[in-house]
Amino acid sequence: MKTPRGLEPLLDDGIIDAVIRPLKSGKEASVYLVAMGDVVRCAKVYKEANHRGFHKLAEYQEGRRSRRTRDARAMGNSSSRHGKARQEAAWKNAEVEALYRLDAAGVRVPKPHGYYDGVLVMEMVDDGAGSPAPRLNDVVATPEEARAWHTFLIGQIVRMLCAGTIHGDLSEFNVLLSGDGPVIIDLPQAVDASANNNAFRMLARDVENITAYCARSAPELRNTYFAHEMWKLYGQAALRPDTVLTGEFTFDPTEANVDEVLMQIEEARREAEIRQAGREAAEAAED
Repeated sequence: MKTPRGLEPLLDDGIIDAVIRPLKSGKEASVYLVAMGDVVRCAKVYKEANHRGFHKLAEYQEGRRSRRTRDARAMGNSSSRHGKARQEAAWKNAEVEALYRLDAAGVRVPKPHGYYDGVLVMEMVDDGAGSPAPRLNDVVATPEEARAWHTFLIGQIVRMLCAGTIHGDLSEFNVLLSGDGPVIIDLPQAVDASANNNAFRMLARDVENITAYCARSAPELRNTYFAHEMWKLYGQAALRPDTVLTGEFTFDPTEANVDEVLMQIEEARREAEIRQAGREAAEAAED
């Protein structure tokens, strides 16, 4: 296999000893299995900015701050070369920073092992038998598994929120099923819960995506409102990593934004239904 260009500096510097094989390729990055001594890890090589549309990143980048005034101004001008470079750096650094922050907060994410020349090296999440773990989307859950995974992942979302972070794109496609349970991956779009005006909408969508997946096997999970419950507690500074949620929430009809909140719920559920329809269509095509 030809060595990917992005991994050549790591080989030259002796950071990694060999590139084993590609593991995953997506719109934002390609992931490879690499050897570091006797340990197999993952190396995430981010793709260049021209492979992504920065206009789609605005809602995620809101609230991210640059310490340098020139960089802050440049990030607001995506048409300039410096602006594009700073946006690109912010996009890559967001995942690195989020991984280290969430790992320290006890969230089950791949353990980071360094960031070199635009390449993130991290733990290879295995299936318990030494092979790379499957995505949750590739697994058909029993009702008992669905309930257990849902409880665990809601708890992880709470831990993330307590650390001031919202995944922003969480779904069954961004969760791996390791030998000891679910692991959350892909965090370049992570947002600051207190500084982003889209924070609650993204949180609600994350929760609804996970709930919709688990509800395929455990339908009673559909009638829960964990995002609203945890967001209210977060706003009251009463949310803790070990907070036990009920999934119940009473909407106050006197609040001016009730209609907007309900609309956000329906939007998240429609997105989940569209994604599920696409999955079923793909499975039918394979058959």
